[in-house]
Amino acid sequence: MTEATAPRLEIGVQETVPTIHYQVAMPQPETHLFEVTLQLVNHPSPILDLKMPVWTPGSYLVREYAKNLQDFAAFVGDKPLSWRKISKNHWQVNKNGVSDLTVRYRMFANELSVRTNHLDTTHGYFNGAALFFRLPGWEELPIRVTIVPPRPEWRVTTALPTAGEKTNSFLAADFDTLADSPFEIGSHQLYHFEVLGKPHELAIWGQGNFQAQRMIADIQKIVQVEAQMFGGLPYERYVFLLHLFAQAYGGLEHKNSCSLIYQRFGFRSQDKYDRFLQLVAHEFFHLWNVKRIRPKALEVFDYDRENYTPSLWFCEGTTSYYDLLIPLRAGMYDAKAYLNNWGKEITRFLTTPGRKVQPLSESSFDAWIKLYRPDANSGNSQISYYLKGEMVSLLLDLLIRARHGNQHSLDDVMRQMWQQFGQAEIGYTPEQLQKVIESVAGVNLADFFQRYIDGTEELPFNQYLEPFGLQLVAEQEEEPYLGVKAKTEHGREIIKFVEVGSPAQLAGIDAGDELLAIAGIKVTANQLSDRLKDYQPNDIIQVTVFHQDELRTYAVTLAASRSNKYQVIPIQNPDPIQKENFAGWLGVPIITVR
Repeated sequence: MTEATAPRLEIGVQETVPTIHYQVAMPQPETHLFEVTLQLVNHPSPILDLKMPVWTPGSYLVREYAKNLQDFAAFVGDKPLSWRKISKNHWQVNKNGVSDLTVRYRMFANELSVRTNHLDTTHGYFNGAALFFRLPGWEELPIRVTIVPPRPEWRVTTALPTAGEKTNSFLAADFDTLADSPFEIGSHQLYHFEVLGKPHELAIWGQGNFQAQRMIADIQKIVQVEAQMFGGLPYERYVFLLHLFAQAYGGLEHKNSCSLIYQRFGFRSQDKYDRFLQLVAHEFFHLWNVKRIRPKALEVFDYDRENYTPSLWFCEGTTSYYDLLIPLRAGMYDAKAYLNNWGKEITRFLTTPGRKVQPLSESSFDAWIKLYRPDANSGNSQISYYLKGEMVSLLLDLLIRARHGNQHSLDDVMRQMWQQFGQAEIGYTPEQLQKVIESVAGVNLADFFQRYIDGTEELPFNQYLEPFGLQLVAEQEEEPYLGVKAKTEHGREIIKFVEVGSPAQLAGIDAGDELLAIAGIKVTANQLSDRLKDYQPNDIIQVTVFHQDELRTYAVTLAASRSNKYQVIPIQNPDPIQKENFAGWLGVPIITVR
């Protein structure tokens, strides 16, 4: 909750508390413009300050929502009030001594993501932080929001409670709640279901090959498994908002809802459907880890600037660890599929050179300038706190389980964090987080944190997998090593990534070059791997590219092949303790995953 206090008037003058009412209309949705009206009553100060958030909690990038705002105006009745802009996201209105006034503006909304706004002829979707002004000093006041749909058949779905009996009118307890409550407005499909006696809703916008009843049944299982882990559901009602289109993927957590984006035809293939369930498990897990259990730096949101913390590896990485584990516990896939998923995740990690450069805590801290702003060198210099945080969480869970014979686990860390910090919504420091993990593990983890969280030492996967009868094995590429990744874009073969220290980089090839030929013969991105198989390590090949529109040919000396795929598999002849550890972790005998 925002710990702001309302400004007081001069001594001897009775304090007045304003009422805040937003109206959101969309009379011409084809223009992508939300028309927002702010009505203030009993606002006591001579100047009205309005600030548009620059980011939304859960998505750690300054997105400058004010860039989409236009046609700002303020009125008393029909009489305009003077105003000026103080900074990029700060408007100031001279009230001329009045206490009741109206502010109007329009917000362009044509970016369909979980963290922005989108309006077209099929629906309207918005996030509170991306649409509404914050009134500095009055953040703790309740805010009423009334939606005016463009057509009578459009419905409104949000986690906010209704405001009395008024149609399409809702009440947010404070600005934090408003910023955290997305709206879906349109003719979307809406499904109601219960879990543990509490109402849930699933709103689906877009067409696809999903089976609603199957999806709902699986979501119910995910909710039940996570609720069991934490001892119940910390809300009275929850809303899932799902957008289906193209090849999209993403999610954003909220305190009593989540927004999901998924590819419209991603539900028939089991692998793709499993990925959707992992997305659901991830965002739902966040209602504990992040929305209630959150770092001290995020205990009180500063909507005007970056909020730095080195603990996003726990917020997102540990949540990513559980988004693989929860569907297994819910019976949606078996242990073999679970370990196959780990092979894919570890492959992504061990084929990212940046893991040797950027520590995990630094990745968390620098999310604002790096993770969401990738460039051609990101793979060489960065590691995702989602990905490495997931790896570290795996090691911590296995460490705790091995030390305590599966009587304690990372689950106990989550429960203790919930009891100590989450229930009271008291932010934790990095030191407090480490202390809780150590208390559950029963061992000092200073060395672990120094090596793998604050340092860049390689993660010793097999050391932690071995007590569970598992091992990490690598597969070698068939072709010699060149060190580039290419992609076909608009009929051109573009080199998207050149690995640091690779033969391609040492020869002078750059990301952004257009790949043309090897040994004078045209090559495409899809053909590159097969073409390289015709050569041996230490062979010198001629690679022709367009470099900034200039034709160049480089002599490249190929290197020995690299491992490009990893698998987690059982060891041969596991001993009784390993079998017991494995069964205690994944709930099945180890033989079933061979």
